[in-house]
Amino acid sequence: MNELFYKIKELKDESLRSKHEQLVTGIINAINDKLIKKGDRLPSINNMVKEVGFARKTIVRAYEDLKNRGIVESKNFKGYYIANTNTNSKLKIALLLYAFQAFHEDFYNTFRKELGKKYHIDIFFHHNNIEVFKNILDTINGKYGMYVIAPIPVPEVGIMLRKIPSEKLLIIDRYIEMPSDYSYLSQEFENSTYQRLQELHNGINNYEKVVLFYRGDSDYPIGIKNGFTKFIQDYSIKGSIQKTYKKGTLQKNTLYFFISDTNLWQVLKDTVKEGFKLGEEIGIITHNDNDAKEIIFNGITTISADFKVMAQEAALFVKDKIPVHKIIPSEIKKRNSL
Repeated sequence: MNELFYKIKELKDESLRSKHEQLVTGIINAINDKLIKKGDRLPSINNMVKEVGFARKTIVRAYEDLKNRGIVESKNFKGYYIANTNTNSKLKIALLLYAFQAFHEDFYNTFRKELGKKYHIDIFFHHNNIEVFKNILDTINGKYGMYVIAPIPVPEVGIMLRKIPSEKLLIIDRYIEMPSDYSYLSQEFENSTYQRLQELHNGINNYEKVVLFYRGDSDYPIGIKNGFTKFIQDYSIKGSIQKTYKKGTLQKNTLYFFISDTNLWQVLKDTVKEGFKLGEEIGIITHNDNDAKEIIFNGITTISADFKVMAQEAALFVKDKIPVHKIIPSEIKKRNSL
């Protein structure tokens, strides 16, 4: 293994490379130069510490990085072995989302762009179904270098996620109670909904009543319902909560608040059909912004976290492995519909 140690040591003077990168690159160079081949055992952690002088955790991280790329494998705690001499292998990432809605598409496209060509992303959807979530997790666990997961916020899912090492898992979108060593980039719904509605109070007052569409049997966050209820009570606003919108039941001088876009399009169609003026006779606020809402009907007002920012920070976690615990704040995009 003297040739391998030499390949690593010759990179030690390159100040732009971290010690982790020197180890990974040195091993890859040794494979490419056919100094080590498939099936060869890499030096033990202790031997590598002795020969190159790096910390144990740095060497373990480098070996695990190569393992996540499929280049190295560990066998029954007996050490690390070369499993694949294709050194162009990409780090595989499992991305598990609710569904491919417009705001999730924004997240995915930004996430993929930020990571670039060095990473391979497989995307899965659980549709807020516990059994589907469990089946996907059972299938992907142990097969990817990193996991970026939008969880179903129930204790059962937290137990499932603890099977993934904390350094390999990033929880996004919905917050779920986990040990402090697990990272997250999540939304907060109750206080932020209340605060954003406060900021829109003057526009909301232009309407006789407000209707929130909320289905308790869906993935709708309960925090939005709680924040809405507190707002209409505190400000003595006439408001109600309905499960869904029925075609042809549009009421003038009413503000409609949507969590999902499912009912939004029918309300817009009925607004045109009835000849009502959006932003004056009919008001609309929706959750989760996207490009279409910026354009249609001269703009739909939204309350939304910035999923592109969430994706950018998620990509940083994947690349740098630096723990993160952050709530992505919601913001208002006030447009023609209010």
